[in-house]
Amino acid sequence: MLFVCSRNAGRSQFAAALLAHRAQGHVTVSSAGTHPAAAVEPVVAQVLTEAGVPSAEAAFPKPLTDEVVQAADIVNTMGCGDACPVVPGRRYLDWPVADPEGAPIAVVRTIRDAIDAHISELLDSLPSTAC
Repeated sequence: MLFVCSRNAGRSQFAAALLAHRAQGHVTVSSAGTHPAAAVEPVVAQVLTEAGVPSAEAAFPKPLTDEVVQAADIVNTMGCGDACPVVPGRRYLDWPVADPEGAPIAVVRTIRDAIDAHISELLDSLPSTAC
């Protein structure tokens, strides 16, 4: 599962951390950005910790490449629009989720919870052998 957003500093990091935490190693998770930031938004790590989700301390924004997309069975985009490459044979999902960059912490918590609701739906849709 590949999560993609523009800067790979918020939404895609949320989704990757939440899915990795909830799938407990049964799903391979990665994230990338079309224009990666220098670092993950600090408030993203904070609200993940509040929810009991370990934000990978080694997490950092990574560039979206064709190779990363080709390695994923499912590509989930969150705000990168037409900049995301489309590779035949991949399942694509798009979650319209607000960008947490510069948002007040209460809004960032709401974004986290919205992404977590999408993660629940995603887990329910995966074959039982995947999770």
